Amino acid sequence: MTGGGKGLIVLLGGDAGLRCGEIMALEWSDVNLEKRQLCVQRSDWKGHVTSTKGGRLRYVPLTRRLADALRQEPATAGRRVVRSEEGEPLTQRLVQGLVARAARRANIANGGVHVLRHTFCSHLAMRGAGARAIQELAGHRDLVTTQRYMHVSPAAIESAIRLLDSPPLPPSRGDILEMEPAAD
Repeated sequence: MTGGGKGLIVLLGGDAGLRCGEIMALEWSDVNLEKRQLCVQRSDWKGHVTSTKGGRLRYVPLTRRLADALRQEPATAGRRVVRSEEGEPLTQRLVQGLVARAARRANIANGGVHVLRHTFCSHLAMRGAGARAIQELAGHRDLVTTQRYMHVSPAAIESAIRLLDSPPLPPSRGDILEMEPAAD
């Protein structure tokens, strides 16, 4: 297998939030290393390339780690980023097996390709990304779907409530202020 093997597949799922079919259908023409972004516009479903699940393309900025991994790969114009040694597209079963094997090596239970998307959304939420931004990055049509993906750790919940313990910030333009009723 070429195209970075398990490591690149894990990064495409965990650092870019791509679905399994989107990982399989990603072509080098979709990768812009100068702008550090991916154009996610197609998906591979049982050997048939279609549009993404949401039916629209999206742009996903690359993490440094994913950009570095992609730079280490030999790019072939118009060819799939992850592919077999023979240059053939990977099957869903093979991608799932590679990710499951990587999860076992890392002692992670229930490690699958879709878990990488949950991890992607959860990590963004725990680092303070807004739900709408996460929705756009994940390519969800509905914010309710995004919220199902955003699992928040107990430490993040504790950190959030501690914000109320800090002294209030001075008001700035656009903030809502409580005011005394005007005397008539």
